[in-house]
Amino acid sequence: MDLDRVRADTPAAARRAFLHNAGSALMPVPVVRAVQQHLELEAEIGGYAAADAQALPLETVYRQVATLLGAAPEEIALTENATVAWQMGFYALAQDFRPGDRILTAQAEYAANYVAFLQAAKRTGAVIEVVPSDGAGELDVAALEQMIDDRVRLIAVTWVPTNGGLTNPAWAIGRVARAHGIPYLLDACQAVGQMPVDVEALGCDLLSATGRKFLRGPRGTGFLYVRKALLDRLEPPMIDHFAAPWVGRDKYRLRDDARRFETWENNYAAKLGLGAAVSYALGIGLGPIMARCRLLAERLRDGLREVRGVTLCDLGRSPGAIVSFTVADVPAEELVARAAEAGIVIGVSPPASTLLDAEARSLPPLVRASPHYYNTEDEVDRLVELCRSLPAA
Repeated sequence: MDLDRVRADTPAAARRAFLHNAGSALMPVPVVRAVQQHLELEAEIGGYAAADAQALPLETVYRQVATLLGAAPEEIALTENATVAWQMGFYALAQDFRPGDRILTAQAEYAANYVAFLQAAKRTGAVIEVVPSDGAGELDVAALEQMIDDRVRLIAVTWVPTNGGLTNPAWAIGRVARAHGIPYLLDACQAVGQMPVDVEALGCDLLSATGRKFLRGPRGTGFLYVRKALLDRLEPPMIDHFAAPWVGRDKYRLRDDARRFETWENNYAAKLGLGAAVSYALGIGLGPIMARCRLLAERLRDGLREVRGVTLCDLGRSPGAIVSFTVADVPAEELVARAAEAGIVIGVSPPASTLLDAEARSLPPLVRASPHYYNTEDEVDRLVELCRSLPAA
């Protein structure tokens, strides 16, 4: 990896230590340029004409995302965010739930997903069951296997939860789901852009992700992968005439690709920015990206372990690039503010974002630092030294 070039493509990295990539990462110059150029084109010739002029690059985005995931372009839908992507997949499945049907999920499941489970349970009589975690804090795959019966209609898991550093065993979960013919919905928001993703190896039937986090794309972008074998059996919970052309007075016909989960109107500039972000990540390589992310995250954890008053709150056998911790007598919000004054950008993970995990571990609001490959060792060390300078240390 040419770190000098990467940082030159990230001008703000010279002005601040940006360690908030699990929230919304800094876009590289090629991504910003792709968005700006299309907006300028729209300003010059109008949105419709600009979309027509860029039809080929816009179509290419589907192939870029498919390459990133090891999927086929017809299995990709581009959405305005990861939540919409996840919801379109989940509610398409949930339409067929019946009383007593079981949804299996993880203890560290994300709030946006869990409230959707609750709504579906309220509407349909389905039940939500949490698979126990093992001693390392990961979803216990053996326990999952024991919970399988003919009433399990969905396994839905967040691969890399929003806090705790955890990386759930997504591949092992996929093997169980596929062996029993159970649909498997994987939330990969914090994984895509941080590590290699291969949907065939994962064994997932649906996967959702965002552009704005470790992928370094624009806000307002997301995508949904739907395995072709499942696609033909799913009707989106909402459709328009793009997803399902009106072919007769009393008839519509769903598209035969994953774009049945899209709508006609979308942000073309952001879509091109997403394509540029995917291309940029693929150009560097997801293997080197993961290696550097984990190197920096471990350096941060090792440094924080040596600071009196700091408690690391990470889980799992192989934690990713999300480092969660507390500092004694210093509220998370106060530490984030002090870091900002020192030119360090970090964030807060509130208990409500992963309520079950927070209750099980009695977690307060956590400080969340998430280094990425464009960060330097010095930037990580600056955060450690800031924590060392606090009264609690």
